[in-house]
Amino acid sequence: MRRLASLRARLFAFVLVLAGVTALGVGGATFFSVLAEADKLFDYHLQQVALSLRDQGEIAPDEAAALANPDFDYVVQIWSLRGAAVYSSRPPGLREALPASAVLGFSEITLGGQVWRVYAAATPLRIVQVGQPEAVRRRLAAEAALRSVWPVAVAAPLVALGLWWLLGISLAPLQRVAGAARSREVGSLAPLPVAPLPSEVRPLVDAFNGLLERLSAAFDGQRAFIADAAHELRTPLTALKLQIGLLGDAQSPEERQAALSRLRAGVDRAAHLVEQLLALARAEPQAATPAVPLDLVEIAQQAMADARPLAQAHDAQLRLEAPPTLPMPGDPQALRSALRNLLDNAVKYGGRSPQVTLSISQSPDGVLLRVDDSGPGIAPAQRERAFERFQRLGHDERDGSGLGLAIVRAVAARHGARLTLDDSPLGGLRVEMRWPASPQP
Repeated sequence: MRRLASLRARLFAFVLVLAGVTALGVGGATFFSVLAEADKLFDYHLQQVALSLRDQGEIAPDEAAALANPDFDYVVQIWSLRGAAVYSSRPPGLREALPASAVLGFSEITLGGQVWRVYAAATPLRIVQVGQPEAVRRRLAAEAALRSVWPVAVAAPLVALGLWWLLGISLAPLQRVAGAARSREVGSLAPLPVAPLPSEVRPLVDAFNGLLERLSAAFDGQRAFIADAAHELRTPLTALKLQIGLLGDAQSPEERQAALSRLRAGVDRAAHLVEQLLALARAEPQAATPAVPLDLVEIAQQAMADARPLAQAHDAQLRLEAPPTLPMPGDPQALRSALRNLLDNAVKYGGRSPQVTLSISQSPDGVLLRVDDSGPGIAPAQRERAFERFQRLGHDERDGSGLGLAIVRAVAARHGARLTLDDSPLGGLRVEMRWPASPQP
């Protein structure tokens, strides 16, 4: 059972069974075919002996001695047309001769407790009968048939050994790939060699190498993310330490209150940065959750409700333009976080008393979501950089973490949507998230 777990042993067993069944079929067909041919050959011999004795005259003494030889398997009997015995031979142990009444041609009779095959031929002067025991015919035929089959039986073990050896050679590339994988160091994600592999194994190794490539890219992204996050967290933490020192050095209630306000603001910025980092980590592809049915309009309404306190603080006007419902598959938490980031960015950077419009539409080409604001926007040359992590593009560092659009892009990629930046009819920036008709996350 353990050996059958080996691909080599399994293939060998399957091929061996198939070859064995084929060999048995061919050997059986050959055996019975030789039996039939031997039977015809023995009949031919009977006929030839009878015909040769029918046409000759008297039986010579040497011929009579040959016909009476105990090793001769045939019984020969010759009568005249009047029934007089001309010649009769019988092998040792046979007490009676062939019956005098002959059936011309081939026939079978029982003589001495065994079945005989008899051929009789007649001329105007005599009748000749030649008989042979069926047991002798079957024994000789079986020996001839076995002689024709035994090479197959001898070759079968040799073929099995050759088959095992050839399977080992054919599966050797798999062993090499397995050895290359086992010899890898823990952190090595280099692709496995594919040069000597057969075409049946190549797709498996190519797929595995593709997985290694994706893992390498994911690990590189994680390392870059951790490095950037550590760098970004260092600044607010250092500021918090300074503000705590200022709070301890404050002499008057007014100074303490001002230091406490700055400390509270610093804690809020640090908390917001940590929240954005967690949101970005959840939006990465390796942290993806299975898609579930959702209503995109309902998700947009929830994001509008989340952004309303910030909009009130900035005297912003939020407007939603969408159909009553729009069902689709996706991750509701990730989409809600992405829309919240788009709305927060539009409110924060939309200028004084900004106007922000969130619109959703559906067409045969797919689903389109837009967020427009009335702010200064982003210059076309800087729009691609806006999707990078921790890019604030000239904004005051206190305004945000530079992760909003990076989070939105990660969520869009997970949902098979395309994210673009453009000029807005309101004068500021337009962010478009476009799903194809059949999104492929």
